[in-house]
Amino acid sequence: MAMTMHIDIVSAEGEIYSGTAEEAFIPAEMGEIGVLPRHTPLIARLKPGEVRVKKEGSDDLESIFVSGGMVEIQPHVVTVLADTGIRAADIDEAKALEAKERAEEALKNQEDSIDYARAKAELIEATAQLALLKKMRKNLR
Repeated sequence: MAMTMHIDIVSAEGEIYSGTAEEAFIPAEMGEIGVLPRHTPLIARLKPGEVRVKKEGSDDLESIFVSGGMVEIQPHVVTVLADTGIRAADIDEAKALEAKERAEEALKNQEDSIDYARAKAELIEATAQLALLKKMRKNLR
């Protein structure tokens, strides 16, 4: 039997994932973090991207999109506090494309630095969602 850890992924809207896992991969700002049971304690900021969780006794990875936030890693507990999060299978491609186009247009017509920063963040998030959808489709083939 493999060693396991408990993983919670939550956002302001509620719990996205909670369960026992053998490993996880988390998109931190400074690079992806691979987490195994008994990992050294760590706190890091997240960037928009895919959290992948290998459930106990399974070879499949659960994919969850997070738009940013924080992760706290303890030897047997991982807590992801996401700004927003959604299971990869639930991502709406049309909404992501629309958000990307809207952000690109806002970047072209920037009024001030606050609008620019907001549009850039929205563009990064939409692009990350679309990249995850593309990766999922590629893996299905």
